[in-house]
Amino acid sequence: MIQFIEKQQLFHLTTPQSSYVMAVADGEWLGHLYYGPKLADTTGMEKAFRLNEFPFSPAVNERDKVRFTQLFPFEYSFFGMGDYREPCLSVENEYGMNGVELTYRSFEIIPGKVIPEGLPHTRGDEACCDTLDLLMADDVLGLDVHLLYTVYQDLDVIVKSVKVVNRSDAPVTLKRVLSGQLNQEPEECEVLTLHGSWGRERTITRQPLMTGSVSAESLRGVSSAEDSPFLAILSPGTTQTMGEVWGMSLIYSGNFLAKAQIDQAGRLRCVMGIHPEGFSWPMVPGDTFQSPEVALVYSGEGLGKMTRTYHDLYRSHLIEKRWLTQDRPVLVNNWEATMMNFDTDVLIGFAKAAKEAGLDMLVMDDGWFGHRDDDTSSLGDWFVDERKLKGGLKKLTDAVNEMGMKFGIWVEPEMVNEDSELFRAHPDWRFQLPDRKPGALRQQYVLDLTREEVWEGVYSQIHDTLASANIAYVKWDMNRYLSDVGSMVREPGCQGQILHQYVLAVYRMQERLLKDFPDLLLENCSSGGARFDAGMLFYSPQIWTSDDTDAIERLSIQEGTALVFPVSTMGAHVSVCPNLQTGRDVPFNTRAKVAMAGTFGYEMDVRNMDPEEKAMIPEQVALFRKVHPVVREGDYYRIASFRENHHSDCWMVVTKDRSLAYMTYVQVLAAANRPGVPVRMQGLDPDAAYEVICDYKGAMAAHNGEMSMGPEASHHLGRFNGDTLMKHGIIVPRVRGDYQALMYEIKKV
Repeated sequence: MIQFIEKQQLFHLTTPQSSYVMAVADGEWLGHLYYGPKLADTTGMEKAFRLNEFPFSPAVNERDKVRFTQLFPFEYSFFGMGDYREPCLSVENEYGMNGVELTYRSFEIIPGKVIPEGLPHTRGDEACCDTLDLLMADDVLGLDVHLLYTVYQDLDVIVKSVKVVNRSDAPVTLKRVLSGQLNQEPEECEVLTLHGSWGRERTITRQPLMTGSVSAESLRGVSSAEDSPFLAILSPGTTQTMGEVWGMSLIYSGNFLAKAQIDQAGRLRCVMGIHPEGFSWPMVPGDTFQSPEVALVYSGEGLGKMTRTYHDLYRSHLIEKRWLTQDRPVLVNNWEATMMNFDTDVLIGFAKAAKEAGLDMLVMDDGWFGHRDDDTSSLGDWFVDERKLKGGLKKLTDAVNEMGMKFGIWVEPEMVNEDSELFRAHPDWRFQLPDRKPGALRQQYVLDLTREEVWEGVYSQIHDTLASANIAYVKWDMNRYLSDVGSMVREPGCQGQILHQYVLAVYRMQERLLKDFPDLLLENCSSGGARFDAGMLFYSPQIWTSDDTDAIERLSIQEGTALVFPVSTMGAHVSVCPNLQTGRDVPFNTRAKVAMAGTFGYEMDVRNMDPEEKAMIPEQVALFRKVHPVVREGDYYRIASFRENHHSDCWMVVTKDRSLAYMTYVQVLAAANRPGVPVRMQGLDPDAAYEVICDYKGAMAAHNGEMSMGPEASHHLGRFNGDTLMKHGIIVPRVRGDYQALMYEIKKV
């Protein structure tokens, strides 16, 4: 609900459990007043601006205007006029002078959603949301700035974005246009960010913020494995179930800045949007610039409530709706088994073994195109290598389809090798700086997709390949960060547009792909999880979470990812042991149960497996198909974190009607003489009775005081009240050995 209270010149945005309040001070300055638990009334709130205190407002004491601007809680801050904190907007005029000043002009409440052209966005119609358009302006520069706020009726979410219009008769240059700002006056707070590296993506990091600033950012051309475009402010001591949380999640896939800053008065300002480093956007008269969206979530019930709100937003209003209820195929990927050393016969053998094991799809990874035998050649040549695939792609695909299996394929459209027909024909199509030797990474270079002829040329090859056979799935990879970013055909003053336009070009390509092949399942990947962000989820319902497939390493990676993103979006596979990344041996049962937290598949040679493990695959697939509808559509609860407690990990998913839940418990490290572990569940109906069944197949568990290798499928623990399961919990039995996993079914009776 969006309400304007004229007497107070105040805007009150309400969600089911939160309020967001801003008002116009002195008739022109739009300031932020409140974001937190839902308010019944806003009477007198405008007095919180303290305009009668030092340093006074400009209307009262014009000579102290700069003292006013450096402390006023601007709703959308601007640079150059005396606000020395981190700004959202910075504009350079035609003479190179940097200064902009936004004052309030008008508002409009629009039923439904305003769609940001060319960008991924949250979806919605008049039945579920409304949008507030606040018009701000700078008459000296001739700029209109539209602050857009979408409020959903059923979610504690405020989605922000900004549209800038040059209505003057002179050019200007945008030096930064961030998407949104959050202002608070906390006594104390913590900042939570998601940091990492390749193979260690999205590690939860919490740190107190007393003075100065904390930031997460990427200058790598993608959202990156090192920092995720997310930031949250926490009240001290916040847990999964208690404390206040203010989250900011950017729906964008390129360079970003997320920064939390305490000013000299102890006030908090958080900003988020496209990173200003390397960004410069010339605007001639009549031009418009649209920022990406940022989704703000308030939770008064700890991190868990924030997580479930983001999951609901992204599942219901970002990801294409059909994927909310559609089963995902259980696939096997040949990469870890064969690398690039395969041919048609090898892949058909893979498909036969996969079919016998009950799998749905074979995915052919890197090495099928050009003359690619290693990573030094053929990126950019998206035509079949008939040395390997004799008879072509259709012959192979038809043979796999005849077995009752679907077929998928790997591509890396954004890259090129020097040893390729594409590069030999168009050496100027890669990013490069004049008179400098471009830096290679993995023997590959980044194509300048900001040029239409480049992305059209690459896309046409991929389109023709996909159209030649029955391809059900595409894994879109991107295996290096951007460097040497320069376009050989751009004017000197326009080079600062490239990084953002590159991201827009990737979005255009993926939008075209899904339009041309509407039944295609697209899975994004970027050297693992380096572009796991909400922007990519608009186009693909799942993303490869990490190249680190070690199940124990995945506990932390998947915990951090699931903090913001739905668990059903996490690409997760069972891989071979010893694990190729860590050398660790983890039981087959545990590898499978950890992978069932997301999408599910196998990353191993199913033709030459240990017979005992191979016999377990049909049972694992059957269990996944039983569990996945709850994973896909239910609520996620984090029960325990190995990252925090150093001995075990536990999570559960619960149907929306609270009739069925699955809880997974992983004992990472065994300990001598340790009793069973009490685990309190979450999300159940406190007034209902539940039957609890433990699936301990493959785990060495102690039941009734005796150690045994659990050959049976399940153990009935009995009937419990939901209130008891949440307040008292159950005792997870002692488990013998490291890396053991149990799964519990909790079913209402």
